[in-house]
Amino acid sequence: MLCVEVSFAVNYAVMQSSATQGAFAIINNERGATMTIRIYDTQARAKREFVPVNPGKVGMYCCGPTVYNYIHIGNARTFISFDVIRRYLIWRGFEVTFVQNVTDVDDKIIKKANEEGRSAAEVAQEYTQAFIEDMRAAGVMDPDVRPKATEEIDGMIALVQDLIDSGHAYESQGDVYFAVRTFPEYGKLSHRNIDEMEGGHRELRADGQGLEDRKRDPLDFAVWKAAKPGEPSWESPWGPGRPGWHIECSVMSRKYVGKTLDIHGGGADLAFPHHENEIAQSEAASGMAFTNYWMHGGMLQINSEKMSKSLGNFLLLRDVLKQVEPATLRMLMLQTQYRSPLDYSADRLAEAKASLERIENLIDRLDWVIANPVEGEGSLDLAALQAQMDAVRAGFVESMDDDFNTAGALGSIFTFVGEVNAAVGTSSLTPAEARAAQAARETLVELMGVFGITVGDQKGETYPVEVLALAKEVAGYEGESTVAAVEALLEARAAARKEKNWAVADAVRNGLGELGLLIQDTPQGAKVTFK
Repeated sequence: MLCVEVSFAVNYAVMQSSATQGAFAIINNERGATMTIRIYDTQARAKREFVPVNPGKVGMYCCGPTVYNYIHIGNARTFISFDVIRRYLIWRGFEVTFVQNVTDVDDKIIKKANEEGRSAAEVAQEYTQAFIEDMRAAGVMDPDVRPKATEEIDGMIALVQDLIDSGHAYESQGDVYFAVRTFPEYGKLSHRNIDEMEGGHRELRADGQGLEDRKRDPLDFAVWKAAKPGEPSWESPWGPGRPGWHIECSVMSRKYVGKTLDIHGGGADLAFPHHENEIAQSEAASGMAFTNYWMHGGMLQINSEKMSKSLGNFLLLRDVLKQVEPATLRMLMLQTQYRSPLDYSADRLAEAKASLERIENLIDRLDWVIANPVEGEGSLDLAALQAQMDAVRAGFVESMDDDFNTAGALGSIFTFVGEVNAAVGTSSLTPAEARAAQAARETLVELMGVFGITVGDQKGETYPVEVLALAKEVAGYEGESTVAAVEALLEARAAARKEKNWAVADAVRNGLGELGLLIQDTPQGAKVTFK
């Protein structure tokens, strides 16, 4: 069956070895030199050659959730996209440090706590754990560091004080605001003119507390908020309070990655004002570039409509995963490049499932011929198969190096699937051909693994449980193993065909067919695959 990789204590040594055997092996192929990774930088509005701050290493920071509810599949799209980008960079041989924060103190959390008669800490703890569970269920690797805002308050107070001391922030009635006009480059990420923001600047006033009279300029945003009765707060030089939302990421990214990040990621909705404000306060404090490459994921729609509670199409990830295999969901998302809008629909899920089953069926076929070689003169063109393996690797890397174009990389994989299907056909293979087929299989498994999808893992209890009743009725099988049940059915069918008892033989074939299973007769005997 299809499954998603769920090994969260990542063995980087293994992945680095895979990179050596995989992406960098194409250096000597017919296409020539090593490919260069190019990333679309939101600030530059162009693709730029990726040059990390430290050669061979990548420092990535991806904005995490505000934990007041379960995440929806729009959130999941962003997190899955950056999971794949991280995996690819590791596979390409980089030492990646991936940091993702958790905002566990916020207006939304406090509001939820008040509604439910709980503390903000209790709400945050519940939904932090739910987020971790949901990410693991979707096959997303744990970050190297997952800092929580409430555990980094001292660092935030220190940064706020630095901004005050340097004249970039000011205290007002217990609040502290960043003075936007002290940072002349404000707006460089979102390409907005600061003078055009002044009138009705609702977006920038992300704190939404109606305290504009405390600001010197309507553009200024809070980096520290004075405490309100009943809200969580911490002592500070400006009185009890809590951090503004934007200051969190500046502090945590700086602490765990460095003053200049290689890559900062998040959904497109975070570019303004959140990421714009991060740049202002970070660069004002350090005097250095905050992030070299800004990456933003595209929005997700449901049946070509914006996802919203008012439209009744608001889907939580954990609810979706009760109905959809994680691998199918990842496949759907990978079929669209991360920056482009993604349409989620039943039809597209069906297409994604069919695509994965096409790969699984080929691997199942390869497993059979690899395990059952025959002596004789072979018919497989080994040189052509090797060229196809070189080509799929080269095409995969070429697409992924082009701003992580997963759609193009999948196109290369499915071209390879078609070529191998045509080459192997229904023939038996010699031992030498079987070894070549094994290499083709390993190529598929490796490349899909970069996407966080494990294929070719059909060993064990993989058949639908309904096969037990069918085996009991037709073959008299009384056990509890679905694999043994299928074997009993095939034995019963073989005996029935030998005796020309077509009713029993047809009952086996038709019964398995109703369960989504297909019997294939080969020179080595009958085998069962998924339709």
